[in-house]
Amino acid sequence: QVQLVESGGGLVQAGGSLNLTCTASGLTFDDYAMGWFRQSPGKEREGVSCITWNGQRSYYEDSVKGRFTISRDNTKNTLYLQMNNLRPEDAAIYYCSAGLGCGGVTLLAQADYWGKGTPVTISS
Repeated sequence: QVQLVESGGGLVQAGGSLNLTCTASGLTFDDYAMGWFRQSPGKEREGVSCITWNGQRSYYEDSVKGRFTISRDNTKNTLYLQMNNLRPEDAAIYYCSAGLGCGGVTLLAQADYWGKGTPVTISS
């Protein structure tokens, strides 16, 4: 069965950095584009970043562009999100998911595979 496990979140001061990790199992990882999503209380889940199957293209939501970097290691079935210069509005639970391709910062034909997410909390 498919399993996605997000990790690396925590409490960070504004301006600090975190690196999130998503480890996938039960699927052929390099068949899929991968995306990061986040959700705050009372808000809908939103796309943050997407990367194509081979990492040749990546996309970022406007508010994180220049601060976040998405990457993947297909030999490890692992997706990363390097988050720099964090802002209070970045606080959320971060999730990863898989799809056939990137449609901007979201996934095309997104599979309904979600882990429990990893929470990111920002202190001022």
